Amino acid sequence: MSGTHASGKSTLISDFHAAHPEYAVLGDPFDDIESEAPAGAASFVAQLRVTVSRLRESAGESSVISERGSIDFLAYLTALDALGRGDDTLLSRAQELVESSMADVDLIAVVPLDPRHAIAVPDDEDPELREAMGRALLDVLDDLERAGDAPSIVTLTGSPGERLTQLEKAAGLC
Repeated sequence: MSGTHASGKSTLISDFHAAHPEYAVLGDPFDDIESEAPAGAASFVAQLRVTVSRLRESAGESSVISERGSIDFLAYLTALDALGRGDDTLLSRAQELVESSMADVDLIAVVPLDPRHAIAVPDDEDPELREAMGRALLDVLDDLERAGDAPSIVTLTGSPGERLTQLEKAAGLC
């Protein structure tokens, strides 16, 4: 599951898991890093490493859904760069990690920001980064598709119920 923060990923995963409890859920990698610092390049790289490790460990399992994909953290690092808060060395390394992890991914389900179903975020959630990441994610996915390096990608839109139905179809569950 990919998307910027506060886009509806967690709600969708919760709804999906309620309907398909046979799926293992890999939670938000932020919960597995030790960081008191605000979201920044180092935090995103740490989360990327957790995500890539999880993808490798669960490769071959058919019933796994992940709160975030490796592509998310490349998009966050790209967004930081666009906002003048980035680190080119980390961005380059992240690109390599993401490319190597794509072989372990069957489907990328993207939950973009949707103004019709907006989720408000407070200023401490960095709305500027949220918007920039949402744009960067779509660009990074386009780049992967053009290079032929991406697994199947589905963009989930609409209400929470509509998104769930779209995800179930993309996963071949209905």
